[in-house]
Amino acid sequence: MNKTEIAIERIKTFETPEGYWLAFSGGKDSMVIHRLAEMAGVKFDAHFSLTSVDPPEVVKFVRENYPNVSVEIPPKSMWKLIVDNGMPPTRLKRYCCKELKERGGVGRLVMTGIRSDESWQRSHRTMVESCYKVSKMFLHPIIDWTEQEVWDFIRQEGLKYCCLYDEGQDRIGCIMCPFSGKKKRVADAIRWPKYYHSYLRAFQRMLDRLWARGRETTWKTPEDVMKWWIEVKELPKL
Repeated sequence: MNKTEIAIERIKTFETPEGYWLAFSGGKDSMVIHRLAEMAGVKFDAHFSLTSVDPPEVVKFVRENYPNVSVEIPPKSMWKLIVDNGMPPTRLKRYCCKELKERGGVGRLVMTGIRSDESWQRSHRTMVESCYKVSKMFLHPIIDWTEQEVWDFIRQEGLKYCCLYDEGQDRIGCIMCPFSGKKKRVADAIRWPKYYHSYLRAFQRMLDRLWARGRETTWKTPEDVMKWWIEVKELPKL
C-alpha cells in the first residue's frame, strides 16, 4: 500500500458514529486531509477557526473553494486578547492558540493535518492522541508524510491552493505568529502592514490599561513592545 492508501485506511478505521471534526486551516496539509476524508467516504464536518490575524488571502481562498467548511468566529479577537492578557502572545504563553484555534471539537475525534517533519515538537507526536484536559481525541492520518508527498498529492488530485504558496510562503498561519522566526515575523509585517499597525494599536491599549492599574513596565511605547516581541533593534519603516 502507498501512503495515500494507508492514510485512507487509517481514516476509515477510526471513524466514529458522529463522524470526524476536521480541523481546516486552508493550508496545504488541511487540504490533503479534507480530500482524503472525501476519498475514504467517512462522515465528517470541517471547521475553519478564524483568528482575526489570518492572511486575507487564506480567508478568501477558503470561502471561495470550500463553501461547506464552517467558518467559526472567535468570541474575542487577537487585539482584545492582547489587552486582556497584558502582553503579546509568546512561545511560552500561547493563549492565542487556546482561545482562537483550539476551542472546537470538544468531545469529538478531531482530524488534523499535523506532520512529524514540520518541527521538532511535532516529531514527537503520534498518529492517535488524547487530551483529557480538553476532552478530545486526535487523529493525524498524514503524520508520516513529507512536504514533497503533500505537494505530490495536491498536484495528483488537481487541488487548488492558496496563492501565498506561489509567493514563496511555506506556511500560511497567523500573521506575525510568535512561533515563526524573527525574519518571518518581519516579513509578515512588511507583507501585511495594516496588521502590523493593528498590533501596535493593540499594544498601546494594552499599555494604557497596565498604566491605569498602576503597573510599571519597561515598555514606554507600543514600538518598544513590538521590538521586544519580534526581538529586533530597529523596526521596519511602514
